[in-house]
Amino acid sequence: MKSLTCLSNSSSSSASSSSGSSSKRTSLKSHNRIKIFRSSAANQNDLIPGNKDSSQSNQSTAAIISNPSSNNANNNNNNNHSDHNSNINSNNNNNTSYNNSNHHQNNSSNNNNNFITTAAINGKKSSVSSTLSSYNTKQQNDSNQALINRRLPKELLLRIFSYLDVVSLCRCAQVSKYWNVLALDGSNLQSVDLFDFQTEIEARVADNLSKRCGGFLRHLSLRGCKCITDGALKIFAQNCSNIEDLNLFDCKQITDATCVHLSHHCHLLKSLNLGSCIEITDLSLMALSVGCTNLEKLNISYCDKITKNGIENLAKGCPNLSVFLSKMCTNVNDEAVVYLSKNCKKLRSVNLHGCHQITDESLYNLAANCPNLRYLCVSNCTNLTDQSLISLGQYCHQLVTLEASGCNQMTDNGFQRLARNCHSLEKLDLEECVLITDNTLANLANGCPLLQNLSLSHCELITDEGIKHIGASTGSPNHLQVLELDNCPLITDDSLDHLISCYNLRRIELYDCQLITKSGIRKLRYHLPNLKVHAYFAPATPPPSIQPRTRYCRCCIIL
Repeated sequence: MKSLTCLSNSSSSSASSSSGSSSKRTSLKSHNRIKIFRSSAANQNDLIPGNKDSSQSNQSTAAIISNPSSNNANNNNNNNHSDHNSNINSNNNNNTSYNNSNHHQNNSSNNNNNFITTAAINGKKSSVSSTLSSYNTKQQNDSNQALINRRLPKELLLRIFSYLDVVSLCRCAQVSKYWNVLALDGSNLQSVDLFDFQTEIEARVADNLSKRCGGFLRHLSLRGCKCITDGALKIFAQNCSNIEDLNLFDCKQITDATCVHLSHHCHLLKSLNLGSCIEITDLSLMALSVGCTNLEKLNISYCDKITKNGIENLAKGCPNLSVFLSKMCTNVNDEAVVYLSKNCKKLRSVNLHGCHQITDESLYNLAANCPNLRYLCVSNCTNLTDQSLISLGQYCHQLVTLEASGCNQMTDNGFQRLARNCHSLEKLDLEECVLITDNTLANLANGCPLLQNLSLSHCELITDEGIKHIGASTGSPNHLQVLELDNCPLITDDSLDHLISCYNLRRIELYDCQLITKSGIRKLRYHLPNLKVHAYFAPATPPPSIQPRTRYCRCCIIL
């Protein structure tokens, strides 16, 4: 309003001068321009320097001109006043144009400054908004977590964490400090399986893990951890003295020192797997017999440095042994098995695979002293005869699994006595028992109705008649699931027809059965759609050609 008042007063005062009309037009144009720029500057609350002084000058000038008493008192000096007013108007016009140019320049700079300021403000706003958004998300997550922690008591969270594996527990431990404490609590680490991290387990990892688990650890599996050493196992034994189940299968670097440490600290140990720990000797079994008297399960398969002396010490100190696995322990003989059977009468599972020194004496003592035997593997024990089967049939009526592959001295007489008394048999492996005939299959069909898995591979005397007994058995249709007939040269498609009634059959092996045809297999699969047939058909022999075939060097490429 000050600008407008100044301009209006200056225009009225210039009416009496000779140059009033032109000054008025200039003043109006300047007035319009100043109005536009001044209004935009006013929005930014920015006054242009110099405008205040010129407006005051214009106001004082207009007041002097518009006062009538002043004009009447000074009639004699009218011309002087006119000239003076003309000069003032011209000065006002100059000032106005000057102010207009300054205002335009200042307004342009203000617009640029306003643009930069607006961009900076927008950038700060977006940064602030993203920060606020992340802060709100964190606040929401914290509130949700607080809600979970408030509604779920510590005991219930610990119970939930107890069902998770090590990897899941480590992920939960990263949620918050509170969950870190609960997830890695020793009570959640009672069972640890590190098979998936077998290449990463070192002494430092074992040290930290054993301290974290402490006395809560009950089951530990280091299966396949080839980098684990006696030092790491010593730390575990010292920090986790309540361990009951320890799996060290295929830990190649451990020696007798590990068993000595276990004997000193882990007196509650019940199950120990030392399979493929090739450096283990009789000293380990001696240490276990002294400090781990509660031992119930022991696997020393492929530990070929163990002899009868170690097994005798073990049997003396561990009378509760129920599982003894010594596959391919070639130094185990009759003395070791006899001593074991007389002192460990609770044996239920025994594996003597490849212990080629044992004879019928071992099987007789084992059967007579351990009548609760349910699993027995004597594969490739080539010295065993029918007398071993007679002993098993006489004493071990609860036998469920018998693996006797490669026992090529066993005949139909021994299996007849076995089938007559062992009615609970479910799995029978007779691969390469080359002396058995269809009579064995007839006895098994009558005496073992629960048979589920039967292997007759390489039994070259088996014919379709024997398979007919199996198919017609009262128990086979309901129970038989796996039948292996690899390399049985006398088996034909008729055997497949006899098996159509076995509707629970899931897998049949027919490799190198030369008399089996594809049409016979298709017919069997039509009646048993869920059956998996494993067979191999050799390519047909090409017919002889009339003319000799052209021979090419193998180094040449035929285009």
